[in-house]
Amino acid sequence: MASSSSSPPPQVKHQVFLSFRGEDTRNNFTSHLLKALKDTGLNVFFDEEKLEKGEKLSDELSQAIAASNLSILVLSKDYASSKSCLGELSDIMDRKRKPTDKHIALPIFYHVDPSHVRNIGETFKTSFEEHESKRPVDEVKRWKVAFTEAGTLKGWHIEGGKFDRSEAEYIQDVVEYVLKKLNSNCTSVSEDLVGIDDQKRIILGLIDQADIRVIGLWGMGGIGKTTLADVVYKEVSPTFESHWFLQNVSEKIKNKGNEFVRNELLSKILEEKEICIDTPSIGYPYNERLNNKSVLVVLDDITDPDQIDFMGVKHFGPGSKIIVTSRDRQILNNGGADKIHEVKKLNANDSLQLFSTFAFKQLNPTVGFRDLSCKFVEYAQGSPLALRVCGSTLYKKSRKEWESEVDKLRECAQPKILQILESSFNGLDEIEKNIFLDIAIFFKGERRENVEEILNCCYKGVDGVIRSLLDKSLLDTKSYSEISMHDLLEEMGRDIVRQESRRPQEQSRLWNPKDVDQVLKYNKGTDLTKGIKVCMSPTDVRRISPTALQNMHNLRFIYFSLTKWVGGYAYDQVDDIAYLPNELRCLCWDCYPFKSLSSNFNPENLVVLRLRGSNVEQLWDEDKHQVYTFLLSSFKIKKKKKF
Repeated sequence: MASSSSSPPPQVKHQVFLSFRGEDTRNNFTSHLLKALKDTGLNVFFDEEKLEKGEKLSDELSQAIAASNLSILVLSKDYASSKSCLGELSDIMDRKRKPTDKHIALPIFYHVDPSHVRNIGETFKTSFEEHESKRPVDEVKRWKVAFTEAGTLKGWHIEGGKFDRSEAEYIQDVVEYVLKKLNSNCTSVSEDLVGIDDQKRIILGLIDQADIRVIGLWGMGGIGKTTLADVVYKEVSPTFESHWFLQNVSEKIKNKGNEFVRNELLSKILEEKEICIDTPSIGYPYNERLNNKSVLVVLDDITDPDQIDFMGVKHFGPGSKIIVTSRDRQILNNGGADKIHEVKKLNANDSLQLFSTFAFKQLNPTVGFRDLSCKFVEYAQGSPLALRVCGSTLYKKSRKEWESEVDKLRECAQPKILQILESSFNGLDEIEKNIFLDIAIFFKGERRENVEEILNCCYKGVDGVIRSLLDKSLLDTKSYSEISMHDLLEEMGRDIVRQESRRPQEQSRLWNPKDVDQVLKYNKGTDLTKGIKVCMSPTDVRRISPTALQNMHNLRFIYFSLTKWVGGYAYDQVDDIAYLPNELRCLCWDCYPFKSLSSNFNPENLVVLRLRGSNVEQLWDEDKHQVYTFLLSSFKIKKKKKF
């Protein structure tokens, strides 16, 4: 079959080229796929459409491949037995290999194992042996190269059988993916870069606006800021006189200094082998040269607004664009960003697809693993970093190993994920660190005004700190009235506390029921503990020593709650409690088991008291201080202060 690579492609007549073995799939899967594609308005070529008068079949196929944006390869068990199919496939792969062509090839492994395609095994081996006995050596060699290469592409593996999804569901996935690819024209992007098309279009739109010069990409660690910047950079960089992508700016400055990094950038932009400027300002000769250049620069991972100005971006010529990535929105504001785009997390469908590309090397989960895959997708909450790390870890592992990893999800996060996230935490001051940990352990999901009221009794400048944590992407912005954060950041906070000591009583915050039980039951408490929070089932009744809190002088928060309200006791006790710390700001204890609060307890620091379904008969003497926020639901109170 003639290759289209030797001549310019004709005017596009078909958006999609559909390659398939007619005897295998024409009357079932392929016909349904063809109808679904056409129903969306796509122009699809396949070999049963009417040909223009006077054209030969082989020429028409070759022209159609050359004129299409995207090819779908339905690789069935007898695909390789067809010389015409292998000829189509070879032309398609020739186009895909050309970096300037941007042709997309999507394989569907229909009732065949992708590894058999990659390695030419099973029925495919027999087919090629037959070709080798009848066809020229060079022709068969070209077919083999194309066939094995197609087996390495990421696509859909339809195994069939009662445990697999329906073909209709697969067809819907294929059509949605094809539309997304064609609409975005994101053909040069790796198959691993899922869910980035919409955000890429937004940034390209900003680049087209003459009044926007500095574009900020903002979001939490691992959310895809660098990836998005890289995709945009590769697409538009040829349209600028000079361009450079400066990765890990802050780390490079830390290791080599501001001047070294700036000199590296200027050398690339001005195409000069060595530039050595050791002064804060660039100087007139270089300023003049920069003013005459339209440049595109990406400054990746900025942690100080001065880093942007120091790189000399204000001297770049008219039409220049600077893309800056940072985890801190305020840094981008202070650094002069004209527009800031918050990089969004992936939706559920894109998350599953990205996870599958790493866990299975295809675009969908293998049969029997979809349920477990969805659990990892739920855990990642749209974080590309977490999806990649988890997927790579699980590649080629058994279902039993997957189940074991699922059980570990909430107990121990992946070190690679934590390492990237913790760099944001390490840049906080001490008050910010403490407030972040308090929120991660105690206050996630609580009303913001209540949390601020409690924390204001512990720290200064709480409102400003919360705004700073929002700007640094350590808290979510989905609701102003609610304190929220990504589950991975919550897990990072817990991991940081666990690192304080292997002994629970020496950790600043406790939340694990087993740890709390050991500390309270055996009087192991120390003044290192600032808060305790545990949520238990109604049947999980435990004993607590009356003197359990005796040594916890710095305890500020107590949260004992039941997962389901049935009126039972989270901690069962008949004796009165001997000691409550005077530093307490929050005392929330479902089914409080004691008859009264400690007689020595001074509630002057207490902000919230909630004793839902408690056993208490008396709170404190008449001369005690009033609680600011009193939330009480008790069945047996006989004496309490009048408010």
